[in-house]
Amino acid sequence: MITTGNLHKVTTLWLIVTLSILGLLLTNSCTKPKLEDRYTPPAKPYKVKGKWYQPRRDADRFRQTGLASWYGDQFHGRKTANGEIYDMYAMTAAHKTLPFNTYVSVKNLANGRKQDVRINDRGPFVRGRIIDLSYAAANKLGIVGPGTAKVEIVALGTFTVPPPKKGDPQAYDPVDYQKGNFTFQVGAFLERQNAERLKAKLAESYTNAHIATYQNGERIFYRVRVGKFNTLKKAMEYEKNLIADGYDPIIVAE
Repeated sequence: MITTGNLHKVTTLWLIVTLSILGLLLTNSCTKPKLEDRYTPPAKPYKVKGKWYQPRRDADRFRQTGLASWYGDQFHGRKTANGEIYDMYAMTAAHKTLPFNTYVSVKNLANGRKQDVRINDRGPFVRGRIIDLSYAAANKLGIVGPGTAKVEIVALGTFTVPPPKKGDPQAYDPVDYQKGNFTFQVGAFLERQNAERLKAKLAESYTNAHIATYQNGERIFYRVRVGKFNTLKKAMEYEKNLIADGYDPIIVAE
């Protein structure tokens, strides 16, 4: 039989246990680092080709689908936007707004391959693209041959890094994307004959129609390209003609 005194003791014990559990839960929730609580360098806006970009404060629940491309030996050994030296054999990538050191999972929607990469650069600043992969990452995903692929990227988290010491300059030395040797890739084929037919058709209206071959160890890709420019501005002006003629060109650096 439960008396009033026993009921009071049981109620008091229950309250003590409940408060203890709540205290542990609150402690864990306060000490567990959240993505938005981790240190990230100040997200300063930057301007490329006349357009301003505002980097995100965090990558929480970030997901995006679009076209991926890659960049390799032309930039190997040069500084990335966060001050690191670009290594084409590392699993890294460039994104226009994700915080530096964000890890993202990249899935090639054409073949289902996945690869995790770390964001350490800015770009790509080319129409229709959402991420620029290192050579190693693009090779893993099967993108090196065709040059581009439709992908889905999902943010996994941001690597925790200590804040810079007081007085240290903010590392930011963006690559000059305005100068180089640019051309347009109009198609990529596994059959040489198909590439030759497109090349012949393009040569009727455009300069420097040519085929660039690439072998990934398994297959040879025949990439049809036209045009030759030493600045990105000139290339973008030329791009309008290709689009007007019904092509979907991709600017590439050779």
